Amino acid sequence: MKNKLCLIVLLLFPSLLFAQNENQRWKMHAGQTEIIRDQWGVPHVFGQTDADAVFGMIYAQCEDDFNRVEMNYITAMGRTAEITGKEQIYTDLRMKMYIDPLVLQKEFDESPDWLKALMTAWADGINYYLAKNPKTKPKLLTRFEPWMALSFSEGSIGGDIESISPAGLKAFYANKFQAYVPVEAWDLEENPSGSNGFAIAPELTVNGNALLLINPHTSFYFRPEVHMVSKEGLNAYGAVTWGQFFIYQGFNEFNGWMHTSTRADVIDHYALTVDQLDGKYQYKHGNEWRPFITKEMVMRYKDGDSLGEERITVYYSHHGPVIRSEDDKWVAIKLMVERQKALAQSYLRTKTSSHREFREVMELKTNSSNNTVYADKDGTIAYYHGNFMPVRDPSYDWSGVVDGSNPATDWKGLHELDELVHVINPSNGWVQNCNATPFTAAGANSPIRGNYPSYMAPDAESARGLNAVRVLQNQRGFTLNKLIDTAYDPYLIAFEPLIPKLKLAYERLPESHPQKRSLAQPVETLSNWDLNFGLKSVGMSLAHFWGQALINSARGMERPSAIYLFDFLADYTPDQMKLDALAAAVQKLEDDFGTWETPWGDINRFQRLTGDIVQPFDDSKPSIPVPFAPATWGSLASYVGRSPVETKKIYGTVGNSFVAVVEFGDKVRAKSSLAGGQSGDHNSPHFYDQAQPYANAEFKEVSYYREDIVKSAKRTYHPGEK
Repeated sequence: MKNKLCLIVLLLFPSLLFAQNENQRWKMHAGQTEIIRDQWGVPHVFGQTDADAVFGMIYAQCEDDFNRVEMNYITAMGRTAEITGKEQIYTDLRMKMYIDPLVLQKEFDESPDWLKALMTAWADGINYYLAKNPKTKPKLLTRFEPWMALSFSEGSIGGDIESISPAGLKAFYANKFQAYVPVEAWDLEENPSGSNGFAIAPELTVNGNALLLINPHTSFYFRPEVHMVSKEGLNAYGAVTWGQFFIYQGFNEFNGWMHTSTRADVIDHYALTVDQLDGKYQYKHGNEWRPFITKEMVMRYKDGDSLGEERITVYYSHHGPVIRSEDDKWVAIKLMVERQKALAQSYLRTKTSSHREFREVMELKTNSSNNTVYADKDGTIAYYHGNFMPVRDPSYDWSGVVDGSNPATDWKGLHELDELVHVINPSNGWVQNCNATPFTAAGANSPIRGNYPSYMAPDAESARGLNAVRVLQNQRGFTLNKLIDTAYDPYLIAFEPLIPKLKLAYERLPESHPQKRSLAQPVETLSNWDLNFGLKSVGMSLAHFWGQALINSARGMERPSAIYLFDFLADYTPDQMKLDALAAAVQKLEDDFGTWETPWGDINRFQRLTGDIVQPFDDSKPSIPVPFAPATWGSLASYVGRSPVETKKIYGTVGNSFVAVVEFGDKVRAKSSLAGGQSGDHNSPHFYDQAQPYANAEFKEVSYYREDIVKSAKRTYHPGEK
């Protein structure tokens, strides 16, 4: 590691690691940590050391929503079935394949002292909260150990492990190696759980400062706002995933980082030739047969008022665990397993002060599921497509299952940063990524596809990606407010190719066809629609349900992978399919709302009734109209409803959650928006206080410097104080 990074690490080393006992550490941390809650309930945590800041930050998270903190670690450690029941044991198994408490304890013991101190402070903060708040009743985890932090070291629950199918695991391990082939569903390129990131160079801004848009599309209430400050150089603000001790997407005084989900191929599946030799299962690799390593997993599950137990023997090849069977082959998966380095990278990037330092942290190469959009005070903007990228033979098709018996398919180290798809300070003055191809990340100045192995960037173009280029190209005079307006541009580019083809299909109908009359007004409404979302827009309502019906009707069709989804729907679906989908949309609107001419704001709503992780919704209860639209249609301001119960109205659950815009001048300035509010307690004033500003796209000023925080302070206290 370079000298600067080594210096950062040395500065992090606190003496509290050697405190004699837990109670002494609690007292020391609490005394050295101050939490200031502003008018929105955002915790600004000030500590003497980084470990103090971690202690106070996780304590504040527990105050706001201990339930989500605990559930994230129950999930990460593969223990969900212990509170929900036996049906979850194969979801748990895919986590337990990689999360072994004994291994994590060993990794903790082998971690550098500065990281041990942070993990210890993290566990102390949660345990101190439980000690001080006996009315909080954990579902399962009554005590947190420092090593547990290693089970959740990136920003998303499960990370790469989520690519493993629990159904495949069940077929293999519960049904004596039964074959299982994953169903290939249409890729709608919606990815509402993805994100948007824009970085604007100084030459395009009014103040001559770089700007950054931080716009993760996650489940609502998945990440709150947090501010961490210490006298050891930490001063990071942004979104933190419940239970983690690092700012996942955010900024400090010098730079900012925004992660979007990547489809860069960093996970490989290997077909293994297996035979039973000398009573043991072995697999072929080159000219030799290798024995599988086996591990017995104890899977506990809730069974009434007690715990049931199943034991599953898992097979591991040198590639990784076996996750399913196809035909006569066993399929193993290989993915990144670098928990300690991943946690270090996640934390250390929050303390960097330049692009050079940020890249030095990226050299750890453990950000496997994310792209990075970057901007800083020096005026540098950059985009990196992935970070962890195995070197492989490009002559093989890595998008499917490769031959695991051929040594030529083994990974051959990792690519260097400069070998990745990336762009730094392009002459057009902006970079963007919306979970789509990196080859439009900087317009005409984007990386060239042919210069990279296909496995580095198989990402397709999406409606959001096209829309991002549209709103950024040829623009100047950016300010924070203009960047917000750009990020909330209402134009839905997906319908550009669709509606003219619908109109043509209607015009080709015979005059005698009954749809010639019944669809006349709906077709006219869509033809005259400006393709913008809006509360009063009838065209938006009709287009949404028509688009959904058309996609569902076309799922059985064969779609060439190279064709953009909405070009396919426009050019390849039959006229009658388009018209029948519109008729279905009209019927649904009439059945649910009395008329197909229902404004979007009467349908698309924001509602938060409880602090439950899976939100219940009720059409009879109050809600707020929201103008935004699903990412499917190209909406940069993504708003997607996934109700656990059937409702007529659409209630947002995924999409714009935490959003921030940042300007890096002599002093950093930022504005932010959060879905609903900071607290998960429905009795808290901060449970719903940001709902209406969120729906209005009204951003609050971020208080970053202490003098501003004190002015807006509503409560100042030490952890443990009432």
